[in-house]
Amino acid sequence: MMNIDLFVPCFIDQMFPQTAFNTISLLEEAGCHVHYNPQQTCCGQALFNSGDTKYASKLAEKFVKDFPNNRPIITPSASCASYIRKHYSSLVKSDEAERLKNNTFELTDFLVNHLHFDDFKANFPHKVTYHDACSALREYGIFDEPRQLLSKVIGLELTELSKNTECCGFGGTFMVKHSAISTAMTEQKVEDALSTGASYIVSTEASCLLNIQSYINAQKLTIKTIHIADLLMHKQ
Repeated sequence: MMNIDLFVPCFIDQMFPQTAFNTISLLEEAGCHVHYNPQQTCCGQALFNSGDTKYASKLAEKFVKDFPNNRPIITPSASCASYIRKHYSSLVKSDEAERLKNNTFELTDFLVNHLHFDDFKANFPHKVTYHDACSALREYGIFDEPRQLLSKVIGLELTELSKNTECCGFGGTFMVKHSAISTAMTEQKVEDALSTGASYIVSTEASCLLNIQSYINAQKLTIKTIHIADLLMHKQ
């Protein structure tokens, strides 16, 4: 079995803990022995994106201490993974930044490209559409990987959004600082999803899904959101 470390982003830890447990189950099913350090906290992405490099550096230094082993660090968030891989070089010692850059992976990337495991015998008899989060698509660089996993799910019908490269309006603190623009962007994303006839919007990013689901709830719509880790755990 491959020994790996699990990093649970703060969004998932605080709001979607079941997604973290499902990530563990998927990794174990794919042949991994999962190590979890309960002392871990936020990677510091929100602070860094807001320009607070002083405290982002402190969290980055803590992350280095929380993940001292030279083994894969898997997280169900491309946003956090890409931040660690691309921006820790300006926050921590170069050798530690390089180690984390080489060891940190988003879940679907790790499953498909490193473990070569893409069939969990999941059963999800619904029409779904997939949301490419900005950071996942543009910064981390995943596109085919989640779709490959979804293609193996029994009963699932995937229909693409007409504008699948457009932002959902979350953008971290953007949704707070520019709420009117953010809401308009979310509205467009949800309307695009509704036009596909899908019952679910799937993504690798819990933060995007939180934003989208909040709009759905406010408008009392029937479409739902689901993280890909949670979807892959649906079995019959």
